Amino acid sequence: MTFAYLITLLLSIGAMVLLDRRFRLFFWRGPARAAIVLGVGLAMFLAWDLAGIGLGIFYRGETTLMTGLQLAPELPVEEFFFLAFLCYLTMNAVQGARLLLGARAATAGPDL
Repeated sequence: MTFAYLITLLLSIGAMVLLDRRFRLFFWRGPARAAIVLGVGLAMFLAWDLAGIGLGIFYRGETTLMTGLQLAPELPVEEFFFLAFLCYLTMNAVQGARLLLGARAATAGPDL
């Protein structure tokens, strides 16, 4: 049992937090709204995973990089953190793109 994958996921989430804080992308823009969006996204992905597991489509692969701890049969604890990272990354990317496009539009001026 090793924590390599879980530690990597937690470090990646930490990097998302730092980017979010630095550029006020998601939680630092609107914490309540961000918590709802992240929670809904996480719940939807977990429901998707559980449906796939129930249908026999998804299964837990064996690797020495994971803890071996499970939230449910065939649902490793690392999956929860991966899905949280995926949702957080997506929202940071969306908000970052909005900031970049807004800054570009502001410096471009009106079209003639």
